[in-house]
Amino acid sequence: MTLASNSELIVEAQTPLPTRHGSFNVYVFRSAHEPEGREHVAIVSGDVKGAEDVPVRMHSECLTSEVLGSLKCDCREQLEAALGRIARNGRGVVLYLRQEGRGIGLTNKIRAYALQAQGVDTVDANRELGLPDDSRTYDQSAAMLRWLGVQSVRLMTNNPEKEQALRSLGVEVRGRIPVLIRPNPHSLAYLETKRDRMQHKLPVQLLAVGTDDAE
Repeated sequence: MTLASNSELIVEAQTPLPTRHGSFNVYVFRSAHEPEGREHVAIVSGDVKGAEDVPVRMHSECLTSEVLGSLKCDCREQLEAALGRIARNGRGVVLYLRQEGRGIGLTNKIRAYALQAQGVDTVDANRELGLPDDSRTYDQSAAMLRWLGVQSVRLMTNNPEKEQALRSLGVEVRGRIPVLIRPNPHSLAYLETKRDRMQHKLPVQLLAVGTDDAE
């Protein structure tokens, strides 16, 4: 049963959900402008309607780390850190976006991983496949935040492009909250590429720790 809809979003379902991080209200959205069946989820802690400076994480789906436990990236750890933070804070939103592999989909992501196993970094792997470095969009995020009534956000991210994208969509972003995860030997090169080629704000000291671990 559809609970609500407008020109941007259809709200398909909602429920309270207890988790090991805390209790949340979960809303399932479907975008009217995306492929049929693609659903996005807002995971909400506390009352955010009319609220300002709400901690918000826009998190893209990563099956390989979140389900299979892959060590090639820090996606699962970032998701869990964000959920834990908003639960402890008593207010916040994690927007879980169905944009696997920075928007290229699972099949192409695994193809890119195969190239990375041969020594190609994440950016050049996409390019060898004829794919953009990052094809994600955030229209659905802005629409979900408007539906939830959030007035302004502090974005939980290391990626300045996400801040710029939300601002361009009319969302007031009042600051950035870093989500810094200790690297492991398998994720270090990936995080270095994100810092050096994708302008992610990752401190040199954080990645130096990963170098020590790798040794």
